[in-house]
Amino acid sequence: MRIRVTGAAVLGALSLSVLAVPAAQADEQQSLTSWPSAHGSAAGKAADFAATADDRLGDTRITSVTVNGGKDIVVGITKKKSFTVTVTANDPSGIYDGYAQLWHGAKSSSADQVLAPDADMGTCKATSATAATCKVTIVADPLTNIYGNLLAGTWKVWAGAMGNDGDYVVKDAYKTAKVQRASKLTVNAAPEPVKKGKTITVTGKLSRANWDDLKYHGYTGQPVKLQYRKKTSKTYTTVKTVKTDSTGSLKTTVKASADGYFRYSFAGTTTTPAVTSTADFVDVK
Repeated sequence: MRIRVTGAAVLGALSLSVLAVPAAQADEQQSLTSWPSAHGSAAGKAADFAATADDRLGDTRITSVTVNGGKDIVVGITKKKSFTVTVTANDPSGIYDGYAQLWHGAKSSSADQVLAPDADMGTCKATSATAATCKVTIVADPLTNIYGNLLAGTWKVWAGAMGNDGDYVVKDAYKTAKVQRASKLTVNAAPEPVKKGKTITVTGKLSRANWDDLKYHGYTGQPVKLQYRKKTSKTYTTVKTVKTDSTGSLKTTVKASADGYFRYSFAGTTTTPAVTSTADFVDVK
């Protein structure tokens, strides 16, 4: 059985602590009750997150947050997925820090899991006297913090920024991001070669990562497009849509018309990314 450490358990473990700001702003520290600790592990930061809700002091503003370059976060069954969250913010005094983490669940106070950076602070680069872009790196690991299929789908993004004067802003769910189970799709068209007008049988299988047992299983009942491209063409056209069976397998038939390539294409779901098989060439005599 895989060990499951839920975000809720981690979140409730410790009380809030405050970010250590420059000495010149020490008098502001008492107000920073919503900021993750600048010292300690990612688990400690997640614990800080438990009581963290939208909060603001002064005129610090977050202007944008980008997760994984705008792409969904796709996780398989063995490899870690490292991705970056970028927080852009401004404050009249300049930006001291920007920070972000992802959480899954209905409420942050009872989250199923939290993905937090190991770094104590974001790496910030000033873009002007008042603005900066700060980055944090987060690792999604199917062997540890991505512990089960219930975590697939939509996550919320906690984001915060702090000005050099100690002003700050915290957004409990600034935006959302998808963490998805990696998918695979195969195709085989036979017989090869085949006489013109004869039947071609096209088989394949759609499978996806299962984070419960760390194996790939067939994705059942999903619509998948069978596409064809003539040897002399560069464009694929959809021939028909086929649904995967109880094992994730695909099977359909078409009439042989001309030399060309067959492939399957899956549009994806909230929990599973789109995927297209490699192409299988059929020689038509």
